Amino acid sequence: MLALPFLLLLFAILETCISFAAQQVMANAVDDISRQIRTGQLKGDDLKTDTKVRDFICGRLEVMVASNCPGLVIDLRHADTFDELAEFKMPLKGTNRLDREIDDSLADFDPGKNTQKNRLRVLYPWPIMTNLMQKSLSTLKDNKILLLATAIWQNEPFNE
Repeated sequence: MLALPFLLLLFAILETCISFAAQQVMANAVDDISRQIRTGQLKGDDLKTDTKVRDFICGRLEVMVASNCPGLVIDLRHADTFDELAEFKMPLKGTNRLDREIDDSLADFDPGKNTQKNRLRVLYPWPIMTNLMQKSLSTLKDNKILLLATAIWQNEPFNE
């Protein structure tokens, strides 16, 4: 009689711990790549497309996710003020967890130049592995958890 509640609790703890670890790995990768953009280590040709940023973040996440990070969405934007950055919508569609999904058509890749303000959002649909926990833990359609990491900064006055 105690085996079922014990196993449910054990699987809930494992699912939560693994998804939290993935979230932290992604947040650290976002912090590192945003620092490189902020200080001007990445600029110009490195930031014409999201390839360099995607490769960096994927390189960190590939320990925990499939190769090439399927479903990873990068949303990098710049604005003149931090208030303008806050007005950009989250790249999600749907109203509740049964139909909410990441909408990469709402994401953009437009890094700012020196002294401009930027916001980087990285989203990843994390699959829930335990069938018993899918309905209670999922935040996205298809029984997935939304992993989200955000960094907001003002670029330093580096040379273009």
